[in-house]
Amino acid sequence: MAKVLALINMKGGVGKSTLAVNLAYKFSANTKWSKNVLLVDLDPQFNASQYALGLEGYAGKIVDNDTPTVWDVFEQRTRTPQGKPREVAPADAIVNVETYKGGNRLDLLASRLELSWALKQPAQKERLLAKFLAKVADSYDLVIIDCAPTESVLTTAAYLASNYILIPVKPEFLSTIGLPLLARSLEEFHGDNEDHRVDVAGVVFNHATQYVPEEARSKKEVRAEASARGWHVFDTEISYSRSYPKGAREGRPLFWTSKAHSSQKHKLHSFAVELADRIGL
Repeated sequence: MAKVLALINMKGGVGKSTLAVNLAYKFSANTKWSKNVLLVDLDPQFNASQYALGLEGYAGKIVDNDTPTVWDVFEQRTRTPQGKPREVAPADAIVNVETYKGGNRLDLLASRLELSWALKQPAQKERLLAKFLAKVADSYDLVIIDCAPTESVLTTAAYLASNYILIPVKPEFLSTIGLPLLARSLEEFHGDNEDHRVDVAGVVFNHATQYVPEEARSKKEVRAEASARGWHVFDTEISYSRSYPKGAREGRPLFWTSKAHSSQKHKLHSFAVELADRIGL
């Protein structure tokens, strides 16, 4: 059965999508793991989808082919005047991003802007993603979910589908603002869903610039907040690098991006090692 990891923070702009895509590539491409990985884009902004496939790839594989997306998963039970609700088959909605020499692969369940429409009528939709992923759980070692930075039915859906959550935090002013909201969200979820436990894998400092003293103060505040919640804080920090947006434009992970510094690649790898150990990958 696949381990399911959701990247979430109630504060936007922390680099969730960039980290989600790079981890998906790292765990599938690196020979230390060589896992079958499914990346799920659960954000209406669909940045992870465009990063993983590239702009042309997204247009060709998703838009031009009219490929079902995660929006279709949430809307598959919506009744229409034409007849019965349409079941979304994983084989139709999941697209391949990379297939490696060993046969392992990185696949994607893409998103689209229309996913925001699912929020207008959220009733009875929160369990549909978990049911969809259960159909392919034996085909993957790891599922990574890139979540939207707001509390909604999408958040509940991510919790219900996940074993772990990873909290990326950008160390800057107001960096702790999303953490109490997330803690309360998790507490309320567990109160309403006693049969499903989601564990916090930890907090990772992402897009750090080593700007002192502001970052030092922000990190201290985040560590204090995490300690109060009993949340682990990862030792490895992921520094900001211009190679990340460059890689997004190229549709390639950091370690395949032209002219990316080896030190940045090493930090990403070190964090992946820490994370894999935390979730038993």
